[in-house]
Amino acid sequence: MISHGNRFCADMAKEVTKRDGDVPESVWRHHWNWVSDGDLMLNGAFFRASGEAGTDNLKAPSFARSASSVPSMTSSAGALSCKEGSHC
Repeated sequence: MISHGNRFCADMAKEVTKRDGDVPESVWRHHWNWVSDGDLMLNGAFFRASGEAGTDNLKAPSFARSASSVPSMTSSAGALSCKEGSHC
């Protein structure tokens, strides 16, 4: 799993990477490739990476941008202020 350019705002549970099931930590820590790249962790959130630490996981094609870009990319998002009979 590659998390790229996401914003995580923690509530009571601070860890972003919850691994459910009967798989012991010794297995997922070394064999499940979970990588965080360019994510923004807010309010104490944290991402627990696992698997191979190399950058090969990040070479997959992606159009994602760093989470720090979100405010500028969404600054004009929202409802349009249109008036009947006028162009928006």
